[in-house]
Amino acid sequence: MKINKNAVVTVDYVLRGDDGLVIDSSANHDGPLSYIHGIGALVPGLEAALEGMEKGGTISTRLEPADGYGEWKQELLAEVPRERFEGVTDLAVGMQFQMGTPNGHFTVTVTEISDSMVKVDGNHPLAGVALNFEVDVLDIREATAEELEHGHVHGPGGHES
Repeated sequence: MKINKNAVVTVDYVLRGDDGLVIDSSANHDGPLSYIHGIGALVPGLEAALEGMEKGGTISTRLEPADGYGEWKQELLAEVPRERFEGVTDLAVGMQFQMGTPNGHFTVTVTEISDSMVKVDGNHPLAGVALNFEVDVLDIREATAEELEHGHVHGPGGHES
């Protein structure tokens, strides 16, 4: 079976920056990653690179920011009055929050704190970064109707696994 839309794919991966340092790997997440192919579970460039591969295949690919987490955007920086964080004890740089806008909710990261204002960044931490993936395809199977309906992979025993 080849990787195609609605296949459940299980991979081991290592993600590195251009400097060669490991940014993330499946080993950091208790083992292999299983996802439903073709529904946007991975960054677009990686999903495209895996399309058509077979079990046992390996790939090394470099993705430009546009094919990963996007370009870094100045307009996603904001200053928010500190009182908007009322009730947050120990507010600290690096904390993340969900922020509501007319265009929906997104995650922001606190980058600077003053007495009256909090600077936040709505860019993904890897926006503007080239991504270097090494991927081993461990398994491929068709997704069940329930997995497709729920939009995620279920364990061997079903939804609760």
